[in-house]
Amino acid sequence: MKKLFVLIISALLVFTLSACNKNNSKSNTVSVAELATKENAMLTTTSDKSFVFDFNVDSEYKDVSVWIEKYESGKLVDDKISHITSQIEENGSIIFALPKTNESTKQLTFNIGISSNSSTDSISGFDSNSNGLDKMSSVWGNIQEGNTSIEGETVLASICYSNDKSGMSSLSSDFYKDVDGHMNALKKYDVVYLLKAEFIR
Repeated sequence: MKKLFVLIISALLVFTLSACNKNNSKSNTVSVAELATKENAMLTTTSDKSFVFDFNVDSEYKDVSVWIEKYESGKLVDDKISHITSQIEENGSIIFALPKTNESTKQLTFNIGISSNSSTDSISGFDSNSNGLDKMSSVWGNIQEGNTSIEGETVLASICYSNDKSGMSSLSSDFYKDVDGHMNALKKYDVVYLLKAEFIR
């Protein structure tokens, strides 16, 4: 499965990096990648949920760290699921994917890939305490279209699970703009996974 993930990431990054070079994005920002039909098809075929982001940074930024935090009823229970740090140069992409659920293992697998300057680093991580999530409703979301500043830790995406039968909605756009000021929003879900990134000088 990991080999398949690396192959898909490599194919996706050929497309997204070439698009980055044509894009006049602001420096020191991250944004949702615009994927071609073929790229979307590859991710849909292999993943249950996926997110792709492009970044543009000044030469003073040397690395990016990406990881997943897990919250239960608003409380942080794991602060570094699938943590990866990779060297970067000016622009690149971050890919996050949850493979289609394996009924035999009942644990979530998280795949993260970072590509910049013709090299790709990837990692697969697991949440061994994810029993029961397959019986919950889920919603997901990410930063809005446009450029988001990379100052400090940035929440790129979220996946939220709840047993609430009356319906649920994803985290608001205000959450991504001011995470610290909207952390109480996590309390309305049983489990939340936040995909976070930090660009390092």
